[in-house]
Amino acid sequence: MAQAASAARTVILTVDDDPGVSRAVARDLRRRYGESYRIVRAESGDTALEALRELKLRGDLVAVIVADYRMPQMNGIEFLEQALDVYPGARRVLLTAYADTNAAIDAINVIDLDHYLLKPWDPPEEKLYPVLDDLLEAWRASDHRSVAITKVVGHRWSARSSDVREFLARNQVPYRWYSSDEPEGRRLLTAAGQDGRRLPLVVTPDGTALVEPGDPELAAQVGLATTPTAEFYDLVVIGGGPAGLGAAVYGASEGLRTVLVERSATGGQAGQSSRIENYLGFPDGVSGAQLTDRARRQATKFGAEILTAREVSGLEINGAARTVRFSDGSAIAAHSVILATGVSYRQLESPGLAELTGCGVYYGSALTEAAACSGQDVYIVGGANSAGQAAMHLARGAKSVTLLIRGESLASSMSHYLVQQITEAPNITVRTCTVVEAAHGANHLEQLTLRDVTSGYTELVDAQWMFVFIGAAPLTDWLEGTVLRDERGFIPAGPDMTPDGQPPKGWELDRPPYHLETNVPGVFVAGDARAESAKRVASAVGEGAMAVMLVHRYLEQS
Repeated sequence: MAQAASAARTVILTVDDDPGVSRAVARDLRRRYGESYRIVRAESGDTALEALRELKLRGDLVAVIVADYRMPQMNGIEFLEQALDVYPGARRVLLTAYADTNAAIDAINVIDLDHYLLKPWDPPEEKLYPVLDDLLEAWRASDHRSVAITKVVGHRWSARSSDVREFLARNQVPYRWYSSDEPEGRRLLTAAGQDGRRLPLVVTPDGTALVEPGDPELAAQVGLATTPTAEFYDLVVIGGGPAGLGAAVYGASEGLRTVLVERSATGGQAGQSSRIENYLGFPDGVSGAQLTDRARRQATKFGAEILTAREVSGLEINGAARTVRFSDGSAIAAHSVILATGVSYRQLESPGLAELTGCGVYYGSALTEAAACSGQDVYIVGGANSAGQAAMHLARGAKSVTLLIRGESLASSMSHYLVQQITEAPNITVRTCTVVEAAHGANHLEQLTLRDVTSGYTELVDAQWMFVFIGAAPLTDWLEGTVLRDERGFIPAGPDMTPDGQPPKGWELDRPPYHLETNVPGVFVAGDARAESAKRVASAVGEGAMAVMLVHRYLEQS
């Protein structure tokens, strides 16, 4: 008898165009193997191939395929040849009449047939089961077992494929990557009925095939929450970086019905950091992903909702309610709002960069690409901590890492400990007073033109990878007309709005704004989006916690 528990979802498939024979084969298979294997029956090659593709997409295993030779439209050998493309590890058995034995023998060479059986196979105890027992034992020994995991099929130099991998990784969704030109990638494309022209293909653990999915569709299909459970909350936190996660943890833990809304993935820029070494309580450092995962779990433990892949498009003031509108037209409301939208890296405007973004040019660390940089020459643009952390991380495997900065030294923008580490790293070079003039490449980055801003001298260098960490553009355009912003888009709050002691324009309360309160009562700002903020993880977390304390004060007096 075959083993039971580990084979619970493993399939033995039988296909025969004669309904009576098909039922008889399935009956005998179930009698012997039904407790350990799932028996799937089909009555044509086409329907059997369709069943195999569905099983492949779901991540089920197929151990043995038993096919009749004489079938119309597609005979057994032709069927098994196509089945081989979907499940190359499945053992293949051909049912033949005595007159077809020569064809069966030929099939041993054509499709690497494992066995052929003559009809009738009665008694199965003598003619069928011993053969299948040996084949199942051989299949188990070859270990074709797979794990139920999200699969991504894409092209190495596809910008959207890179975005999808980064989205899944940053949201802690386990996935496996398959190149579209590799055998398993082609098998998954075939199973989904795709020719590889539209990529990426994402196959969820339940077998759903998504072609070129957007983030909201992808998030919903891989189990991330995208829909609020209520229409009204005590607190809406917009942005899932350190400030937003800090606010969600403290808001939910102190009894506020809290929802956090994130447009991409929790963690913000900090979540992309390979190692943060100056965060309190982690003397050996902690990766941004680890810190983000812990904070996210902590927030949900206290009851905070976390919505992913939701784009906020507007904020409205409706009496005592603060209404947050989404880009799909839906909305939620709350007594209070904390704006923790953070910042994004500014885009380089040099020729060629826009076309090569995601194809060798990346904004942020794009940690899913780090492994591919092994043994390569890597360029990093930027001189702040995020650039330094990425340089140290990539230097572990890259042949060389070159930091390009416009200024004359790193000391003015990077923490001292990172400057020391970079100085001591043998394969990291810092090129000061240097900017990227242009990027070159057909389908992916191949070369960069660098310019010395002092002398004007330009140089063409070979480059396959460039990571950009420049400037900070606040994600606040959607607040236009509601929340006061400065000329750069950052949000002033508290005393910063009242340098002359006068309340901001339109302020109607008889008290001044609280420390992190914006010009709209009950709407607070925390983290990097706040004007004159410290731009550090610890300060962002602290501001998130402080904002919740001020929310309580606001609610008590409302």
